[in-house]
Amino acid sequence: MKWKLATVFLGASLALAACGGGDDNAGEQNGGNNGGGDTTAAAEQVYQQSCASCHGQDLSGGVGPNLQKVGSKYSADEIKEVIAKGRGSMPGGIIQGEDADKVAEWLAAKK
Repeated sequence: MKWKLATVFLGASLALAACGGGDDNAGEQNGGNNGGGDTTAAAEQVYQQSCASCHGQDLSGGVGPNLQKVGSKYSADEIKEVIAKGRGSMPGGIIQGEDADKVAEWLAAKK
């Protein structure tokens, strides 16, 4: 019974996470400026919208692994590859393009 509940929870979390990054106009807010070019704030916003439901609001984990020190284990390029291709139960392509680059760089700095 516990496995069924866990499976339902995981499936719902993945569905919600996959739906989180669908705002194609996100970079056009504030005239495409993203708050004066602050890529850290933009990366955090993308993370909160697309990743936090599995990895936690504070990167502490949940359904997905803890990311608080992910930069000490993986480079930005390796993180970007995981974002693009997925790993384990994480589907690939939840975030793409510049957003994936920003989040990968931001997470790589978490040591």
